[in-house]
Amino acid sequence: MSAPPDNPFARLPRVDDVVAAAVDLVDRHGRPAVVEAVRAVLDRARQAMADGAAPPTPEEVVAGAAADLARLLRPGPRRVVNAAGVVVHTNLGRAPLSARAVQAVVAAAGYTDLEIDLDSGRRGSRGTHVDGLLAAAVGAEDAMAVNNCAAALVLVLAALAQGRQVLVSRGHLVEIGGSFRLPDIMAASGAHLHEVGTTNRTHLRDYREGSDVAALLTVHPSNFSTDGFVTAPDQADIAAVAAERGIPLVHDAGSGLLAPSDHPALADEPSMAAVLQAGAALVVASGDKLLGGPQAGLIAGDADLVARCRRHPLARALRLDKLRLAALSATLTDHLQGVGSRVDAMLADDPALAARVATLAERIGPPATVTTASTMVGGGSAPGMGVTSPVVRLPHPRPDRVAAAMRKADPPVVARVHDGAVLLDLRTVEPADDDHVVATTRSAAADLADDADTPDDATADAVDVPADVDR
Repeated sequence: MSAPPDNPFARLPRVDDVVAAAVDLVDRHGRPAVVEAVRAVLDRARQAMADGAAPPTPEEVVAGAAADLARLLRPGPRRVVNAAGVVVHTNLGRAPLSARAVQAVVAAAGYTDLEIDLDSGRRGSRGTHVDGLLAAAVGAEDAMAVNNCAAALVLVLAALAQGRQVLVSRGHLVEIGGSFRLPDIMAASGAHLHEVGTTNRTHLRDYREGSDVAALLTVHPSNFSTDGFVTAPDQADIAAVAAERGIPLVHDAGSGLLAPSDHPALADEPSMAAVLQAGAALVVASGDKLLGGPQAGLIAGDADLVARCRRHPLARALRLDKLRLAALSATLTDHLQGVGSRVDAMLADDPALAARVATLAERIGPPATVTTASTMVGGGSAPGMGVTSPVVRLPHPRPDRVAAAMRKADPPVVARVHDGAVLLDLRTVEPADDDHVVATTRSAAADLADDADTPDDATADAVDVPADVDR
């Protein structure tokens, strides 16, 4: 009688034996978490063995479980060093907060006067922390803030036009990040979209269409631009038509620029203040882009319309928590006092930048050199616009893999890959991180030095491209 065939799965380590050998892991994470991690590793091993792989050793299972637990329990979001050449990078958390805003968030982490009037001891309103500051910053009668710009637009449309038409040019029916489209956002608000004009040409007479129109809506196409045979009325002229019809003009400015800027990259970017001065009744924008604050949706303009938004039931569902209110209040205070934001500082001229870049290239060593590239505004602001900057260029046969290795550092360094090289843009890197950038770049390039003859996969991740196009 022949012996039964060998069952390779019987050679898998037993869960109890592996856990008993993982004393340090159990001490750090507890037995239940380690047991689940070990089972997950063994499940993957069974799948691999079905394809012909050898069973793992107990030590390999422990190592796999340790790696899984480290990934699972690692605090996040993690701090990264942004050397990618995009100031407002959606994938990296958009605008970095100012020192005042960071301090405000820390101070607000405990108990705060979020909804208490300290003079009377009675319940107060969380809006008092930012509404007046935002109104003053853009010259509006009143203002409020909600979760993000899409939420601001949903709230405005729900409060002003639920069940009625909102007239929008087809050239303004944009798609924002994550495949969210303006018509879908409008539908969620309960308003009915009335499209007018065409993609490239909308005339003033088009804004006189419709029979049950509650509002006119214009949207700044902040993540793209159109050229050629293009026609669009001025904002002031559209506002005049809205006034003739006795309905409000709402403008989605997107980027959160408070007031007109003389910066060349922002010359064509509409500011909230300018939109209101041109006659819009309400303007909505983001707080974490050019404003340089936390994620927030800003609503400013006519006091009666803002009050209608504030009273709508959705306002409570979309309200900001104490941490973001603290950061937004501090950011607006910076602007009102003329300090500006870190976004402003990164886009400004920096006399020390060229010397910094040259020093960093020298420290990385050959073949690193200094070249020029565009630091993009990013975040769906000022599409195609940037600031010419000196950057470090490190040519490499496998630049995508060098960039990938740099993202495995602690903290990760996110670089840009372009034309067969890794580019390091220091406009968005704090000088205190220069040593880390040097060490990370040199280590990543050295680790791949022996792979020079292997063709690259040409699979750059999204964070390696110069700019995102999110709104």
